[in-house]
Amino acid sequence: MNFETQAIHAGQDPDPLTGAVVTPVYLTSTYKQDGVGGTRGGYEYSRTANPTRTALETCLAALENGTHALAFASGMAAEDCLIRTLCRPGDTVLIPGDAYGGTYRLFDKVLRNWGVEYGTVRQTDIEAVGKAAAERNPKLIWTETPTNPLLSIVDIPALAETAHANGALLVVDNTFASPYLQRPLDLGADVVLHSTTKYLGGHSDVVGGAIVVKDQQQAKDLAFNQNATGGVAGPFDAWLTLRGIKTLAVRMDRHCANAARVAAMLGEHPAVASVLYPGLPGHPGREIAAKQMRDFGGMVSFRLRGGEEAAVAVCARTRLFTLGESLGGVESLIEHPARMTHASATGSPLEVPADLVRLSVGIEDANDILDDLRQVLG
Repeated sequence: MNFETQAIHAGQDPDPLTGAVVTPVYLTSTYKQDGVGGTRGGYEYSRTANPTRTALETCLAALENGTHALAFASGMAAEDCLIRTLCRPGDTVLIPGDAYGGTYRLFDKVLRNWGVEYGTVRQTDIEAVGKAAAERNPKLIWTETPTNPLLSIVDIPALAETAHANGALLVVDNTFASPYLQRPLDLGADVVLHSTTKYLGGHSDVVGGAIVVKDQQQAKDLAFNQNATGGVAGPFDAWLTLRGIKTLAVRMDRHCANAARVAAMLGEHPAVASVLYPGLPGHPGREIAAKQMRDFGGMVSFRLRGGEEAAVAVCARTRLFTLGESLGGVESLIEHPARMTHASATGSPLEVPADLVRLSVGIEDANDILDDLRQVLG
């Protein structure tokens, strides 16, 4: 089946009891067992498994061309479970030099206390990654592409080859692209991670995370730790995410089309110093993005000539864009990363520019979006 069909049907057959075409929300904590130790359909307790969550996990695995998926209570819960499953105290992980602030905080403030070290490297430079890997002997190479919020593009096949040559696994955070635009497992990655809060859910009404793999032992180990630590997606959250996924393809087409128009307009505006969008001809990662992505995404970042003061002022004066964290919803959002989503990286090598503004371009009418930006830029 093609992607659009999988998004609607994978894991979501009509209910065999009633014929309901929408997966039911199984709001139950426990299940009647057919004798001691005899489960009915493999369900015994909803921390371990729940039919609504199973439907979501089946769908996610299909969309990423994986064999197993696990749904979590948040993207950060998924990250934490992944690291504690695949790494041990004393191991090292290489992360991007422009990683998401929450990922940096997890490694720097939490996992280091557990004994997992990290190093940063500019992953657009594959030679530099290879050198760092040879020196640090990492267990994992962790990447985002596009990155948050600088929208760098990483060559996934080349990074996978480098990781594997150095005995490491490649983990790709595919949140910004979504599986509709990019399938990292097909490009050589070992693990795909999502904040399903974003484009997969798509409506700013649910928080969740996911891990997708192809390796059966990895899936078994991850499932054991997920059950043991309990950071699972609840049934209603799983249902909301499934509902969002059904329209992922059509939403992403609109996000991408609107973002392309926004990036083009910003690139010509005198108040804007630079635009970070992989679809622009001058973007250093455009050629790679065109090879490994279906389109260039719905995120746009830009820097203001007036510096931090101008960036904060733009964020405060929009009318259609909502000032808020997160991304990937149908509504347009604007934020100042240095003071908001990436404040945890202040003073670190991952600190983002103070004059940077990040846009999550929604699916409203493109002319209304452009008019709002023009009125705040002057």
